[in-house]
Amino acid sequence: MRIANIIAYILVIVGALNWGLFGLFDFNLVSTVFSGARTVGSVIVYTIIAIAALWLILSPFITGGVLWLKNRRSAN
Repeated sequence: MRIANIIAYILVIVGALNWGLFGLFDFNLVSTVFSGARTVGSVIVYTIIAIAALWLILSPFITGGVLWLKNRRSAN
């Protein structure tokens, strides 16, 4: 689950940077890379980023209120 959280954070950061570029400079990085905002590649990237954001929202509920980014160590 730790790897899923790290990957989700990276994807959400990429999405946030894309929104920042779009808001500040009217430049959509994802649509530039995939030659259009509604191309198959762009839609896949947007969907994966949305799933990552949902994972970060739901993950603390699944794990009892903790979002794990480090390995859990026993108290022994």
